[in-house]
Amino acid sequence: MTSLYLSLWIALGIVLQLALYLGIVFWRHWTGYQTLRSQVADLELPLPQAVPPTSEKSEAQAIAAWTGLRTFRVDSKTVEDAVQSVCSFYLVPEDGEPLPSFLPGQFLTFRLDVPTSAGGSEQIIRCYSLSDAPNPDSYRISIKRVPSPAGSAGIDLPPGRSSNYFHEHVEVGSLLQVRAPSGHFHIERSEAPVVLIGCGIGITPMLSMLNWSLAEQKGREVWLFYGVRHGRELVMKSHLEALTAAHTNFHLRVCFSDPQAEDVAGRDYQHHGRVDVNLLRMQLPIKPYHYYICGPSPMMESLVPALEDWGVRDSHIHFEAFGPASIKRRNSVTAAPSATKAGDLIVTFAQSGKKLAWPTATGNLLEFAEASGVSVNSGCRAGGCGSCQTTILSGEVSYHQPPDFDPEPGTCLLCVCTPKTSLTLEA
Repeated sequence: MTSLYLSLWIALGIVLQLALYLGIVFWRHWTGYQTLRSQVADLELPLPQAVPPTSEKSEAQAIAAWTGLRTFRVDSKTVEDAVQSVCSFYLVPEDGEPLPSFLPGQFLTFRLDVPTSAGGSEQIIRCYSLSDAPNPDSYRISIKRVPSPAGSAGIDLPPGRSSNYFHEHVEVGSLLQVRAPSGHFHIERSEAPVVLIGCGIGITPMLSMLNWSLAEQKGREVWLFYGVRHGRELVMKSHLEALTAAHTNFHLRVCFSDPQAEDVAGRDYQHHGRVDVNLLRMQLPIKPYHYYICGPSPMMESLVPALEDWGVRDSHIHFEAFGPASIKRRNSVTAAPSATKAGDLIVTFAQSGKKLAWPTATGNLLEFAEASGVSVNSGCRAGGCGSCQTTILSGEVSYHQPPDFDPEPGTCLLCVCTPKTSLTLEA
């Protein structure tokens, strides 16, 4: 055998060894890819869809929402906690016509004629979350009494006016003027596991979502983190305990920030402290949860960014604060105004005959109008009721995030927007 043939055989052997090595590497990568692909397929759940809130079509679902105000009668009234600060009102339509359904998490808007100290009445608008799953016969709201501070005054109504009116003046048989259910904060139909977080009276939309989920999506994994100060503030405790016993896919975690002597850990509550991201890290398995959150602004202002820092997708964080526009999303992009210096933007109130420079430090157009002596209707002051809807005659506005109430084309909600350009308003 010549040296040439020997070299060829050696080269052939090297090629065969290299081919065998590459084949083994490819096979290992292919099997790993297939394993990973099957794992990902297990986690790639269908995208949430905003569908009617019951699995079967019913007469109630086919009923269109009414426009304007509709008269409802209070059918029953129930105190829900030991300190008697939360009361549920069951509402039925006075006209006896069927009720449209709603998406769990939405709210009702009320026009109330609240008595004044002068002996007359004052008309105010307030929004309250529906606190139960859709029911073709009635709606339920649960309202916490907010103490009105003595001597409160100002352009806005004192805190607690509407809640105290409900607790003290609204009885069984009372008639109320109500707008149809609305709001963009609601749970979606999906197989994705869900975490509901409700603190204080923020539990009300969570109850609607929870009751609907367990009734309509029996296999869906649902967690509820419920935070209050102590056991006497718990709302619907027996109902939550019954749901826990009846549904293995439902996990309840009650958190007391200030438990009392009679509160027993493990029996009355599972965690001493507030609901925060560290608690979620300890309790939740690693899964692509959707988070629905409602509670006081301080909790929201800390929890929402903490979830983002934890790596939860922006599309998986859904929230409603007491004033939703107050929570800033780190990943949100808001169009900047064309001018940034104070005085560069001019806001003209046509009917009032006022032409004013916009100060960049002002929170929103409603506050600016009130401070400038311009009379504007307002209600919830959080973009929910639509009371401050005002026609834009020229210019553009910016919203930090979409309001719950959808303004009509050519109008804006003054309470949750700022000028994007110089602006002329009809007010």
